[in-house]
Parts: sequence; structure tokens; C-alpha cells
Amino acid sequence: MQFMLTIRASMEIKITVSCPTPNRCTLLILVLFSFAASPLHASLSINFYASSCPTAELIVSNMVRSASSSDPTIPGKLLRLLFHDCFVEGCDASVLLQGNGTERSDPANTSLGGFSVIDSAKRVLEIFCPETVSCADIVALAARDAVVTVNSLIFIFILLCHICLQMKSSVEGLNIVVVFEQAGGPAFEIPTGRRDGRISDAANVRSNIVDTSFTMIEMIRLFNSKGLSLNDLVTLSGAHTIGVAHCNAFSDRFQMDSKGNLTLIDTSLDNTYAKELMKKCPSGSSASKTVNNDPETSFAFDNQYYINLLGHKGLFQSDSVLVEDERTSARVEAFANDQETFFQSWRDSFLKLTTIGVKTDDEGEIRQSCSFAN
Repeated sequence: MQFMLTIRASMEIKITVSCPTPNRCTLLILVLFSFAASPLHASLSINFYASSCPTAELIVSNMVRSASSSDPTIPGKLLRLLFHDCFVEGCDASVLLQGNGTERSDPANTSLGGFSVIDSAKRVLEIFCPETVSCADIVALAARDAVVTVNSLIFIFILLCHICLQMKSSVEGLNIVVVFEQAGGPAFEIPTGRRDGRISDAANVRSNIVDTSFTMIEMIRLFNSKGLSLNDLVTLSGAHTIGVAHCNAFSDRFQMDSKGNLTLIDTSLDNTYAKELMKKCPSGSSASKTVNNDPETSFAFDNQYYINLLGHKGLFQSDSVLVEDERTSARVEAFANDQETFFQSWRDSFLKLTTIGVKTDDEGEIRQSCSFAN
């Protein structure tokens, strides 16, 4: 007997699983979820926690999924949290540390979110694997999983084993064909083994993060200082395909007259889109008022961001310059025309992002609480 199951993921792969008996089905599942570690960056490696905490990535993934199901803005918050962590002091969870004068206390970081997801994952991990999994790895894994709209494979295979157990003993075998199809953002492995930093200084924040009013030259200079290329700049800007922004983040594109009415002063912005923004963010709007980064598919990680740019609907000035500058416009068009091209580039650039200034071995620590150094 043969069952065909379709699972949405980042690529299309067909896998045939034979289950002559329930016990063998279980064994095959255990083998399927066994991966060999492979070194990538210093002491970072794929499946770093295979022996010390084999369920670490699954725990983080489940926390992200659970939080996102109740608050669809969580994925965007987790991505932004990763950027603000890695660009300042490297990917070492320094942005999570609380206290006066820390990165988290800087005004540029007061609108960051997603901390509760990281803290929840850490609490569970400390129960099952105390003092083992770093907060820095949790931040990186959570951001990776945030863009993937795929249920954990383990639950699917548990269901399949249940089917095996329900089969009559006279059935000689069960063939299961699993088809992976693309949906949402790309799913891929990232190396782990990062250590948590002990230093978090608010003075380091402003000069190391992108401001929404940045020019192309300013963005290139900052990205190059982090070891990221022009292609990485265009690719990672695609994070704006999800998430929300506060009205004051793009208010410099408008001007308020004596009567308190807003008028568009940035000619690179589509007029119709500008009117929509002014309607959602009129003068005197609350500081907590937000709009979607992507006006079309705000809760789907896709290539719509680049399509928006071609239509002059980039929310920030730092978005619009990508399509206006000849050094990046061709790449924007390529991503707008082919989502898979964007996804492939996202994998590569995301891996580079998550290895910026990492601390390994004795360079850092494994915090017991992500909010405080040991």
C-alpha cells in the first residue's frame, strides 16, 4: 500500500519510506532526523546541538510558530531583532541584555519586539538542556524559522506512524511518498554554536544600524563594514516584505503645512500609495501607530517587496533608493521577476548575516537568562 503526503517546504523532493512494521517505521523516522554535523565558521557547525540538546531547534521552531499564530507581526519582529543584534557587536545576543546604557535601552531599539519569544524558548531549553543553548543561537534560529510557513515535519511523521500502528498485521508494507513543495519563505539549515556576549553598550547602536533615511552610499558603507556585499544589501532588504513600521519611520517623506495637513515631498513615491500612507498616518498620529511594510502581502514572506519597489511603493527612503540606483536596480528587477532567485539569494545572505562577529568557544558564555549576563 502506498500513501502520498504533500508537505510544504522550501524545495521539492520525493522521499519513499517503507514501513513493513510499526517498529521499523519508528526506526526510519529516527534515522531520517539524524544529521551529521559539518563545520562552517570557526566552531560553528550544522546540528551543533545534536548530542548535547537534540531537540533544541525543534523547541525554538515550535515557540516561533505558536507565537506567530496568535500575533502575525511576530515574524517581522524576530527578523528585525536579528538585524539589530548582528549589526552591533556581532551575533551575540547583546541586544537582549537589559539595564541602563545597554543596546536595548537606546531609543533606536525601543520599538524592537519578539523578546518574549526568545525568553520563552530559553526557559524551555533550560529545563531540558540547562546551560547548553546560547541566546545568540536562539535569536538566529528564531529569525530563520520566522519566514517559514511550514509545520514541523515531526508531527507529520508521528501521524504516519500512527497510521502504521493502525494497519492490520496482514499488511506486508507501507510505502509513503513525501513531496516537499515551496511555500512561504525558504527553509534551510544554519550553523549553530554561537556564544553569548557580555558587553552591550548603547553608544554602539546608532553608528551600526541602518536608518530608514539612509542614502545608497551610507548603506553600502555600513554593509561593507560588516562583510556584506551589494547583493547582500538588496537581498536582506527583502526582510521588509513582512513586518510593520511606525509612522515616524517614514514621516520625512512628507511635509506638514500650517493647517496640519501632510503633503508629499518625496517624488520617488507613488502618489496613490502616498495618499494611503497619509490617510493611515495623519499628522498628530500616535507614536504607536503602525502600517505594514508591504501593502500587498504583509504577512507572507515572498518577493512582493521587490514588485512594490518597481511600482514606487517602497515604504522607506532606504527602500526606494534600491530601485533608483543603477548599481542595484537590476537585482531588484530580477528578484521581482523570480521569487526562487530571491529565495536562493536569501539563504546565502542570511547565512552571512548570522555569522557576523560571532563569538565561539571561550569568547563568550551561555547565559542562564537571555536578559542578563551570568
